Formats: sequence, C-alpha cells, structure tokens
Amino acid sequence: MRKRASNDLLRQTVVLVSAILAIVGSFIGSGAAGGTPIQNASGGALAADATPIAPDGPAFGIWTVIYLGLIAYAVWQFLPAQKTDARQRTLGYPIAASLVLNAAWILSIQFDLLWLSVPVIVLLLIVLIRAFQLTLLSRPGNLIETIVADGTVGLYLGWVSVATAANVTAVLVAAGFDGFGLSSDLWAVLVIAVAGLVGVLVAVYGRGRLAPAASLSWGLAWLAVARLTGNLLSTPAAIAANLAVAAIVIVTVTLRVRTPRSAVTGLVSA
Repeated sequence: MRKRASNDLLRQTVVLVSAILAIVGSFIGSGAAGGTPIQNASGGALAADATPIAPDGPAFGIWTVIYLGLIAYAVWQFLPAQKTDARQRTLGYPIAASLVLNAAWILSIQFDLLWLSVPVIVLLLIVLIRAFQLTLLSRPGNLIETIVADGTVGLYLGWVSVATAANVTAVLVAAGFDGFGLSSDLWAVLVIAVAGLVGVLVAVYGRGRLAPAASLSWGLAWLAVARLTGNLLSTPAAIAANLAVAAIVIVTVTLRVRTPRSAVTGLVSA
C-alpha cells in the first residue's frame, strides 16, 4: 500500500514537472525568453509562407488554450482526490511524455535541428493518440475532468495532427524535395486530403468528440486563410482545406447527434 502511494505521488510530480518544463519551452519558442520565435527559427522553415501546408500566424494562438489546459490538468491531478484515481494512473504518464516531447520539439527547432523535429513530432502524435484512446475507455468523473483531461487531450491531438503534416512538409521543402515533378498545388491538396481523412477517422473513432475536430478544423481553416491572403497563394490548397473542414465538421456533428448518449464515455464528451 505504501509503495502504491509512493508511485502515485511520483506520477503526480512527474506530470507537474513536465508541465513546467513545457511552459518554459513555450516561452523560449515564442522568443520571450531569449529564444528565436518558431516561425523565424531554422531559417524560417516553419513560417506561414514557407510551404503550401503552413497555417497563417494567428492559428498558433491555439497553443495558449492547450497550454492553459495542460497546466490546469497538471494542477488538478495533483490534488489529493486524484492521487489514487485509476483513470489518472493511466493518463498521467502519457500526458507527461507529451509535455516532454513538446519541449524537445521546440529545442530541436531552436537549435536548427529541423530534421530531428520530424521524429520528435511523430512520436508526440503517437503518444497523443494513445492518450486519446485512454480517454475513450472510461468516463470522466465530473465536468472539470471532462474539460481539463478529455478536452485538453482532444485539442492537443487535433492540433498536433495538423502540425505534423506542416512539419514534415517543411523539412522536405528545406531539403530540396522536388515533389517527383508534381506541382506544389497538387502536393498541397493531397496532404490536406490526408489531414481531412485523419479528422474524419478521429471523429468516427471518438464517436463525435468535439475537441479534436475543433482544433483540426481550426488549423485547416487558417491554412486556407494563408493560401488566399498570404505571400504563398494557392487557391486549390485553400479550397481543399475548406472542404476538409466541412467534412470533419459534418461527420463529427452527425456522429454526435446519432450516437446514443449512453455510448458516449464523457459526461460532456469533449
């Protein structure tokens, strides 16, 4: 019993420390703590006009919401009531791992190790998929848990799905990839189609969870804005992004309406 209590305290502490590490990384990545803003680091490879898959700058404002959710979860899960909670025992370490990987991704960009950012963000995506799966296996205990755990994980997963596509594309472009002779517009449409398909699959698997659909749609919508108003214009990419958003929203809403309330694991299924 004493060993179990010690393990629970360790888990809570690891999550809290990981959240602090991620917040420090976010300040460095924003340029507020002496680092180079992400859009300017690594030769501007991740700037809004670097590739046809890059979202416009305001899209990254969603990080504020995600970080607030992660901080809220780190504090909430440290409360005595969550110490022995079976759900937090399964969620704690995957969320902590995602926070550490997030900080590692920022550092890889800051140190101009653009190639390293790909395996890091792919691993981050895998960890978040696992965390999302875990939220679907049991019901949150109350509304607060629904928001800070299920909602945050869902937003995090949806945004990182978009970010992964943008990151991989940025690395390929920086490496001089010529697209096998295909036009950049066609490649953009194909990648956006895959992102839209991912959004639909997440909606189906999550039975209409709103959070991942919201952040995925947010990223794709700002991608469309960047292609219509930025320096790297692409009407085909903008149309594809808008169609992907429409597909994700329609499938998510339809599943949410048709899924029996008893089959939805969350009280307010975020």
